[in-house]
Amino acid sequence: MDYQALAALLFPDVTETPESLEEKYPPRQLPEGAVVTRMAPSPTGFVHLGNLVQGLTAERMAHQSGGVLFLRVEDTDAKREVPGAVEVLINTLKHYGIHFDEGATMDGDNGAYGPYRQRQRADIYHVYAKKLVAEGMAYPCFCTEEQLSAMREQQEANKETTGYYGKYAMWRDRPMEDIQAQLDAGNPWVLRFRSTGSIENQFKFDDLVKGKLTITENDIDHVLLKSDGIPTYHFAHAVDDHLMRTTHVVRGDEWLPTLPFHIQLFKALGFKLPKYVHIGPLMKMDGTSKRKLSKRKDPELALTYYKAEGFPVEAVYEYIMTLLNSNFEDWRRANPDAPADTFKFSPKKLNPAGSLFDYAKLTDVSKNVISRMDAEKVYTLLTEWAQEFDPDFGAKLTADPEYAKKILAIGRGGKKPRKDLAVWKDAKPYMGFFYDEYLQKPEFDAKFDKTVIVDVLNRFLNSYDPADDSGTWFDKVKGITTDIGFTTDMKAYKADPSAFPGTVTDVSTMIRLAVTGQTNSPDLYTVMQILGQERTAQRVHDAIASLE
Repeated sequence: MDYQALAALLFPDVTETPESLEEKYPPRQLPEGAVVTRMAPSPTGFVHLGNLVQGLTAERMAHQSGGVLFLRVEDTDAKREVPGAVEVLINTLKHYGIHFDEGATMDGDNGAYGPYRQRQRADIYHVYAKKLVAEGMAYPCFCTEEQLSAMREQQEANKETTGYYGKYAMWRDRPMEDIQAQLDAGNPWVLRFRSTGSIENQFKFDDLVKGKLTITENDIDHVLLKSDGIPTYHFAHAVDDHLMRTTHVVRGDEWLPTLPFHIQLFKALGFKLPKYVHIGPLMKMDGTSKRKLSKRKDPELALTYYKAEGFPVEAVYEYIMTLLNSNFEDWRRANPDAPADTFKFSPKKLNPAGSLFDYAKLTDVSKNVISRMDAEKVYTLLTEWAQEFDPDFGAKLTADPEYAKKILAIGRGGKKPRKDLAVWKDAKPYMGFFYDEYLQKPEFDAKFDKTVIVDVLNRFLNSYDPADDSGTWFDKVKGITTDIGFTTDMKAYKADPSAFPGTVTDVSTMIRLAVTGQTNSPDLYTVMQILGQERTAQRVHDAIASLE
């Protein structure tokens, strides 16, 4: 077979050479040890937590080393593409703090190694396809779908490995006349790789997460170009990662079975193999066993879920870092105020088996993150969330920003800040009573006679002076307690509850319910200071009226 003639026959319009492409996309001028890596998603419209895990791993490795992170859109499978998916992807990842140095953008490309959308790179792939054919490493296959189905059925009946290999590779060594006849007839063809591997052979391979792996050689003649001239993922991945000068490929470990073919392909093309970082799946407990997070079963897999619930980006980021590197939590305890991106991330500390997603822990991390924010930042992020997901609440927050910030400042700062909020969704139940429209009618404990509660509230109204400091204010509450025959001595009450009709806690709760409509609220003295004397008194009057 004259492979040069076959290459010219299959690719008559390809005049560019691999050498000219090498010149067009030269090695990057970067510091030694700099990592060049990418996110290379398919535009399917669903951006999930796994994308963020891979994205953060790639981003940390690149930017920590003074390298480059780029976005490549792998849109070779037109059937799966969702309109607008690239925009969704870019916006979502940007929201979570993943910024690309180059790559696909909303309206084109940014960077010297593009195009960054694979469908726009067809001419480039054809240059390397022609090279492989000319070197006897690839050939055209004219098999019909019916022939391939019959082949699969026969292999299954014989309990053989399914695929196009060995005696089943019917176009592998066909003469030029047969190929010419098919081309003259206008029959479609795909380009297949001529594998030199054998499943009898194994070799060792080092993965940065999985460690030393034993790999079985690939013996399948996989498709490189589909009948429309667009490459398969495998071929495009090899050409693109070489020309874009990728040093590290970060991807999910579901791609491990393709690794033998990818290694073979890089070698056949004469490319240096990048380092591979195969990340395990995100798992969750289902009863007593673990399973992978599922798009169908688990709403928390979608990144849109976290935005709608109101998890701050910082909290999701910090939680993902705890999944990626177990020493992050110790580092955070030692460096409570340091930016998360100053943590020394290592791909070698990733769990090879995958990480266990724990919603309760995420909530805990989020409480800590929000508790460290000042009122100004909480107000900004909360308002942003509310305007999108609870517009009525958002309007109240923006109508009087200073009032909202006073509320959000309660219990902030100091060594032990309050941790009332885990997500922005918690804010309205926590602080809604500050707005009269959200104030709920108080429900007092039925064990106390209404006349006793009315008496407490009247006494409180008569004694309340907003000029009092918190100590004086509470002394007056204790005075009301003893005046009505309740006790301020909690030890004595615990020793013999039947000796007293109630305690100072009960009196405080009656006042709290009248002012806030709920049994739990931030510091009551501060609440009344923010509400002001007039609104506080009005609420207590309304509560008395509801009891009489």
